[in-house]
Amino acid sequence: MNAHETFIDLDAYFERIGFGGRSRPEPTLDTLRALHLLHPQAIPFENLDVLLGRPILLDPASIQRKLVVARRGGYCYEHNLLFRSVLQTLGFRVRSYAARVLWGRDASSGMPGRTHMLLVVDLDEGPFLADVGFGGMTLSAPLAFETGLEQITPHGVFRLDDAGGEPRSTILQALVNGAWTSVYRFDLDPQYDADYEMANHFVSTYPQSIFVHNLLAARLAPGKRYGLFNRRFSAHDEREGTVHCELADAADLRRVLENELGIRLPDGADLDAALARLP
Repeated sequence: MNAHETFIDLDAYFERIGFGGRSRPEPTLDTLRALHLLHPQAIPFENLDVLLGRPILLDPASIQRKLVVARRGGYCYEHNLLFRSVLQTLGFRVRSYAARVLWGRDASSGMPGRTHMLLVVDLDEGPFLADVGFGGMTLSAPLAFETGLEQITPHGVFRLDDAGGEPRSTILQALVNGAWTSVYRFDLDPQYDADYEMANHFVSTYPQSIFVHNLLAARLAPGKRYGLFNRRFSAHDEREGTVHCELADAADLRRVLENELGIRLPDGADLDAALARLP
C-alpha cells in the first residue's frame, strides 16, 4: 500500500464529476471509461497556486479538499493521484508511472526529465493507459495498452508507439491536423509517492519551470477543449476547429477562468496582481 492511500469520499467525488448511478460501481472497463470522460470535463487543469507561490500538497486529504470540496483544479500529480485513489477504492488494480513531456518541445533540446504522472489500469480485457491530468491534451478515455493501434476517443485520435530503448519506452501520440504529434514518452519503471513528491517540488519551485511564471489552465467539454496559456485563450471544437483570442486584462482572465474553465478562484488579493503580471 502507498503511504498516501487513505479514505476517499466517493460520494463527494461522484457529485463533483456528475457521475450518477450506484454509489460503488464495479471495477469494469465501462466504469473506467465513464469516470475518465467525466473527470476532465468537471475538474480543470490549472496551476494558480504555483503562480501565487503557494505549496502544492499531495496528501489525499489536501487534494480532495482542493479539487473536490473547493471546486478548484490542479496539475498532473493532483489529478492522477486523486483518480488513482478513486480507482483503487473501487477495486481497480492501478500502477503508477512517470513520463518525459515531449509536447511543444524542440527535438534538438534533448531529452527532458520525468515530470509527468500517468497510470496504467489492469483489467480483464488487458492493461489500459489512464491519464486525466495533461492540460490541453488530456485524454477523455483510457487507451488500450497496444502499440500501433489508432484509438478514437471523444476528444481526438491517439496511439501508443513503441520507442524501443532500454528500458523499453512507449510514446503517446495525438493526431493533430493530420499529423502524429508526440505527447510524452514513458517506460514501466514503477514510481512511488516519494518520486512524485520530488518531481512536484521541482516543477512547482524551479525558476525555469513552465509552471512557475506562466498561467496554464484547461478543461474538456462535450466535443470541445478549452485552454489558457497566460493571456492566450483557445477554444477547440472537434467539428469547427480552433479559435484563439488574447485576453486584455485581469478581469477578462477572471471571467474565462471562472466560466469557460470552471474554476472557483482562490481567495487573496494577490491573484489580480499575479494575473496583471502575465506576459
